[in-house]
Amino acid sequence: MVKLGFAAPLTGPQAHHGKDMQNGVVLALEEINAGRPVIGGQAVRFELLSEDDQADPRQGTVVAQKLVDQRIAGMIGHFNSGTSIPASKIYADAGIPQIAMATAPAYTGQGYRTTFRAMTSDTQQGSVMGAFAVQKLEARRIAIIDDRTAYGQGLADEFEKAARGAGGEIVRREFTDDKSTDFTAILTAIKSADPDLIYFGGADAQAGPMARQMRQLGLSARFMGGEMFKSPTFIKLAGEAGDGTIASLAGLPLQQMPGGKEYEARYRARFGSPVEIYSPYAYDATKALVGAMQRADSTDPARYLPELGRTRMPGVTTPVLAYDDRGDLKAGAITVYRVERGEWKAMKTASASQP
Repeated sequence: MVKLGFAAPLTGPQAHHGKDMQNGVVLALEEINAGRPVIGGQAVRFELLSEDDQADPRQGTVVAQKLVDQRIAGMIGHFNSGTSIPASKIYADAGIPQIAMATAPAYTGQGYRTTFRAMTSDTQQGSVMGAFAVQKLEARRIAIIDDRTAYGQGLADEFEKAARGAGGEIVRREFTDDKSTDFTAILTAIKSADPDLIYFGGADAQAGPMARQMRQLGLSARFMGGEMFKSPTFIKLAGEAGDGTIASLAGLPLQQMPGGKEYEARYRARFGSPVEIYSPYAYDATKALVGAMQRADSTDPARYLPELGRTRMPGVTTPVLAYDDRGDLKAGAITVYRVERGEWKAMKTASASQP
């Protein structure tokens, strides 16, 4: 039995994201095990050890150490940048390869040989969206809010840099935390600055109430955010106030992914629910991790780690999944979506190669 670790928020307001990610890992491992893999001349079966990190950095390090102590051979997770970054040192010290959903540049910027990324980084996403807001949406006066997490603040910082570079003016920068749902005071202060666009670095559980409160206060500015907006949960929480909201998501729309249609059918058959956002990326990450073991003919992290860095494989999400020297995806795409009559619709896809 080969143990693989997984950690994400499986309780709390981000549990739907963590469960979606977990489902992608489960689906990949079930398919791999069904193929009766042989590594090092021995039949192997992969077992998933899952932990709830509650999207909390301190809990993230606790579960990371627990998984290392259980002698996992590889790690898929964590989900949040704020948990992935402190946990990554624990995996690195143990020599265990980790593929996280984390998008903050700092995750792979630490210099650990063991860190790899499942999605494009905030540097890629923020730069595309900052330019898009100014050049395509003609936003000139922009307000920014972030939730002070590694993900939210990092994404907002990259967006601000790109928006300024494209000629936009940042008229207000505010912050909240990742638990609040009352943004009246922040939005009232922003209203006085008369922005034509508000960018929020944060998750759907807060973005939905924020969209409603914007409209209640009479704010007519466009509302924009990152991939953690682009979910059914946002639409449910925002209601009609969500119409017109714009969000970016790494990669192509599911139906345009190389393996998207087939993946969606398998996912629905297995879990009885639609794909949300993250499961295809977790699926590809799991296949990449196990594929490196198979090429190295070993489940020993020290032996298969070099093969993981040399990965070049067709994926559900991309024609060729490959990593650069830092563990970032070599190239990808950012798709811009807008809510129209209660549904997310793709607007535009842009290249997101690493700078």
